[in-house]
Amino acid sequence: MPSKLVEKTFRMENLPHIWCPGCGHGILMRDVAQAIENCNLDPEKVVIVSGIGCSSRAAGYMNFNTLHTAHGRAIAFATGIKMANPELTVIVITGDGDCTAIGGNHLIHACRRNIDITVVVFNNNIYGMTGGQYSPTTPTGEKGTTAPYGNIDNVFDITGLAQAAGATYTARGTAYHATQTIKLIENGIKNKGFSLIEGVSVCPTYYGRKNKKGSVVKMMNWQKDNAIDVKKAANMDEKELKGKLIIGEFYNNPSTTGEYTERYDEIIKKLGGDK
Repeated sequence: MPSKLVEKTFRMENLPHIWCPGCGHGILMRDVAQAIENCNLDPEKVVIVSGIGCSSRAAGYMNFNTLHTAHGRAIAFATGIKMANPELTVIVITGDGDCTAIGGNHLIHACRRNIDITVVVFNNNIYGMTGGQYSPTTPTGEKGTTAPYGNIDNVFDITGLAQAAGATYTARGTAYHATQTIKLIENGIKNKGFSLIEGVSVCPTYYGRKNKKGSVVKMMNWQKDNAIDVKKAANMDEKELKGKLIIGEFYNNPSTTGEYTERYDEIIKKLGGDK
């Protein structure tokens, strides 16, 4: 029997989902739903926006106002929604390729504007939907269908990029650390400004098989054994942190200049216009 959370926040007629057995995206999607529930948000005032990719199928399953948009453009659509009606809680569900490759420019400028939307990146280190091409977060040396001899690119630090561009809340969780990830998403939703939460997923079908990561259980256990909270990591040296995954809340510093739609509304009021 489905849980009360699933019955309340998902479109039951669209389940089960199409993700591969063992994919971490289902866990992360539930984390988003639980965070929305914990924040006591009015479902009629929640909008879920997604782009294209494995992660972006989440919008079709969640029982809120949803918009499934073009590849890489989810944040641009979300910006338009928030500008049109700032009272809405706008949450973007996107993937590592969708957000940081074709959508990278939109990510940077949404951070810079500090518009009040929450972006949850389902990072599975690969382009899963289109056949396993390497993405901006595929670890250096790991393989993909477009990197059969190993990826030579350096990896994007999604949270670091967002913070440098102007995001006022950044964090990273994993599919294994569900309780913590839910709380990080909650904090991002509550932040009055641009928030980005990276959810480290697992892709057993393309990334896992191509790179001989073993079973889904083994991939999840890797997250359990190698994730280190940012507060603990602060007291560890570079050698101790090599090969580890740092998780937790990285940056929480609401802007002193205010949120973008509020500042835009001030201009309208100065001109004597209506909201």
